[in-house]
Amino acid sequence: MSDVKLIKSLLKAIPDFPQKGILFQDIFPIFQNPLAVETLVTHIVHHITSNDLRPDVIVGLDARGFLLGPWIAARLSCAFVPVRKAGKLPGATTKTAYEKEYGTDYFEMQVDAVRSGQRVVVLDDLIATGGSAKAAGDLIKQNGATTVEYVFIVELTALQGSSKLDAPIYSIVQFDD
Repeated sequence: MSDVKLIKSLLKAIPDFPQKGILFQDIFPIFQNPLAVETLVTHIVHHITSNDLRPDVIVGLDARGFLLGPWIAARLSCAFVPVRKAGKLPGATTKTAYEKEYGTDYFEMQVDAVRSGQRVVVLDDLIATGGSAKAAGDLIKQNGATTVEYVFIVELTALQGSSKLDAPIYSIVQFDD
């Protein structure tokens, strides 16, 4: 079985979560299978290295980007920086608002967590409307760094979230509906 087929086979669709009308693609079943986790991490690392992205930083989005981000950053010998919901990070932060499929939220990044001239790959589990990924890109830009790519496990292509982003995206599994 290919990497993509294995990962896709373990995703679980949850209807009406987190609210009615949303079909949530749950990645947590992947973490019940150690081989699948290793496959996922290796797949992402291979993608980044084979495309010569040379990131200085992996930025993981709250909260599922935290599951793989540090692991991938360690494999690439680069830093990991979390982007969190407002009020969750200590010290001085930069903040931005974003629209989600079901409301407005805020992201923060610690000041100087990324620096001018650094190359950043943003990592999250899923891209839908692109609001949270765009917010992360805005925070990276506010701190003087450059997003070189956005990486997602799942992309909901019908929502065209990638059109909001300032760098190319890579998604392992795509759903059209």
